[in-house]
Amino acid sequence: MKTVDERRMRAPADLVFKAVSEVERWPELLPHYRWVRILERRPHSVLVEMAAWRPFPVGKYPTWWVSEMWVKPADLEVRYRHIRGVTKGMDVVWRLVPSGESTDVSIIHEWDGPRWPVIGRTAAELVIGPVFVHGIASRTLAGIARHVEQAAMGTAATP
Repeated sequence: MKTVDERRMRAPADLVFKAVSEVERWPELLPHYRWVRILERRPHSVLVEMAAWRPFPVGKYPTWWVSEMWVKPADLEVRYRHIRGVTKGMDVVWRLVPSGESTDVSIIHEWDGPRWPVIGRTAAELVIGPVFVHGIASRTLAGIARHVEQAAMGTAATP
């Protein structure tokens, strides 16, 4: 399973990178995030627990996972490896590419699916990826964009 979500943000890369990498602030900025907790700071990575809502037309579904996170400022990347939760084993990379006064941002999720006999890969490709992963990632991109674009224009960002 592979999902790619992309968005151009009208803000400089340093401002976008700060918002993307400071995940503990996401619940303040992104209404669909329930919580983000730093579980452990390691020499080259951080163990982070995240929980978000996946809204639907009728109600919302709670999601939860734990990832090891690597922040790579020189590459303008933030990488994750999901180590707990339904998406255990998923690799995620946020890539930022400066483009004039804007920044092109992509989130790439790659995963073989849950280790469920017979239906694991199908569940990942037909439901988990397009419905949950894309549903949350697209909202995260939109919320980060709203925050950094307001900051770049000198106005206070509202969640």
